[in-house]
Amino acid sequence: MNVQTQTSLLKIISKTLDFFLELYIPISNQHMKIYRSILSLLLIVLTFHVATAQQSKIITQLLELKANGYQADRDIAGMDPYYGLKKLIYGNNRFADGKSENPRQTPGDLKAFESGQKPFATIVGCSDSRVPNEIIFDQGVGDLFITRTAGQVMAQASYGTIEFGVEVLKSNLIVVLGHQSCGAVFAAMALPPNPPGHVVTLINAIKPAALRAKAEGLPEKETLDLAIKENVLEQVYMLRSLEPVLSRRVDEGTLIIVGAVYNLENGTVEFIEETITSLSKFNK
Repeated sequence: MNVQTQTSLLKIISKTLDFFLELYIPISNQHMKIYRSILSLLLIVLTFHVATAQQSKIITQLLELKANGYQADRDIAGMDPYYGLKKLIYGNNRFADGKSENPRQTPGDLKAFESGQKPFATIVGCSDSRVPNEIIFDQGVGDLFITRTAGQVMAQASYGTIEFGVEVLKSNLIVVLGHQSCGAVFAAMALPPNPPGHVVTLINAIKPAALRAKAEGLPEKETLDLAIKENVLEQVYMLRSLEPVLSRRVDEGTLIIVGAVYNLENGTVEFIEETITSLSKFNK
């Protein structure tokens, strides 16, 4: 059960208890206010308690994730992309649980990386100011090579940036990171008649994913969530087949490209299962 489902269940339970108390137990308005305050506080505590991103059972097994894991070695992450993926997950666990360590951010760390960089992961993310990559993964200077555009929409300059990270900086892990309530995806679903300037290029790039999601006939919020996931999936598969650099490295098994979605409400990053199970190491 993922974090969003757990949080929704907690809210349903609180509303159900509230209903039955009002229906069957005589209680004054003042006492009801006190009860509701206590219940709200309990809900906040319980929601925080389950904040750590619950990756699917399959992902947990494949990556050998520890329950409530927090620590992974920086040097190993640079050599093994699967371990690097685990490092990102554990870093996000720290952030979501309020246990961020803010590593490699001292003046000494800045000086140490003055002569060069060797990031263990590349993040292809959205420009949204609510999704600061180093913070949500609890990483520091020199850890992440990042390219960001609205809706993670990519073009030639983005491809070159990503290839630079892979070929020159030797980053062998790429994460396409979407996020909840993405404005670019919402715009692609709404299809405004006269989008300003070059915004239309973003809408056109995301439109196929938005249309697939809308075809499912789900409620509005669920449709947006599905469109965000579909957009990430499309971008992952596009990068895996991008010639000449990325497709070759993927075929060699020296580069892995996966997708994830960040939850603005609770700070968790949930990796998309099919982008993990389809990796060469697990798909033999």
